[in-house]
Amino acid sequence: MKIALLESLGIPVEDLRRLEAPFTAEGHTFAHDSRTADIEVLSREAADAEVLMLANMPLPAAVLDNCPRLRYVDIAFTGVDHVAVDALKRRGIPVSNASGYSTEAVAELAVGMAISLLRDLRRAEDSCRAGGTKAGLTAKELRGKTVGIVGLGKIGRRSAELFHAFGCRVLSVSRGRHADAPEWVTETDLNEVLRASDIVALHCPLNDATRGLIGAAELAQMKPSAFLLNLARGPVVQSAALCGALEAGQIAGAALDVFDVEPPLPEDLPLLRAPHVLPTPHLGFATEESMALRAEIVFGNLRAWLDGAPVNLV
Repeated sequence: MKIALLESLGIPVEDLRRLEAPFTAEGHTFAHDSRTADIEVLSREAADAEVLMLANMPLPAAVLDNCPRLRYVDIAFTGVDHVAVDALKRRGIPVSNASGYSTEAVAELAVGMAISLLRDLRRAEDSCRAGGTKAGLTAKELRGKTVGIVGLGKIGRRSAELFHAFGCRVLSVSRGRHADAPEWVTETDLNEVLRASDIVALHCPLNDATRGLIGAAELAQMKPSAFLLNLARGPVVQSAALCGALEAGQIAGAALDVFDVEPPLPEDLPLLRAPHVLPTPHLGFATEESMALRAEIVFGNLRAWLDGAPVNLV
């Protein structure tokens, strides 16, 4: 069986070879390709594969239509909105993801972003490098703040745990209530989360219900001293509305690891010019530990599928 790795899994070559070894010993072959946005190139690379493995590279239906032998897609990522899953479902092709691999990495970044915004670390660094002092840099502590978690899935729950450990009050909103939610999490609605929180952390998936979830009306409900953290997907937030809220001082700032487009970002992107924005190039999931765990999960997915008992199906 041919298994096409359409992009790097971000692990050392020796680790990749170790994970592939049991499969090659069974006669399966692996093709290794580089990430590309070229539909023609991607179609050629995927055309004769029975298994496709990829991370967050877009995989449109136009490519899948050129894969007559395809039997399984193994996504080394949590979200799957970059893959034409509907096209695969119509053909009865199972799809697995790597849910849980980046839980710790993204949750830790959320806390780090919150502290960076509260302590104004970017301006503090600039001052220090310019020979300045701490004058005008009085900041705030995380302890005692109210944190609103939008999306209490695995990442949202771990983020909540970390903020709770720092002494924060935690609110949350999700599609439904969680009977197993910790007693220190107050589950409520989005309006209350926005009105009451000092920090709003977005950890929800991108779907029809969450696309454009945070717009002008929602931002207007937030405190002028509050911060927005987007570690979900860019389109969950209406970019123009966020720019307007930041420029008008409606909220104190935002930390964004995701945007409407994947980095590299255009230099003229309005959000990059908006005041009090901490941008990072979609790196929340990317740590040495999470990359290693991700690879273990996707090769485990492959083994389970070959054994006739697929796991992590989406």
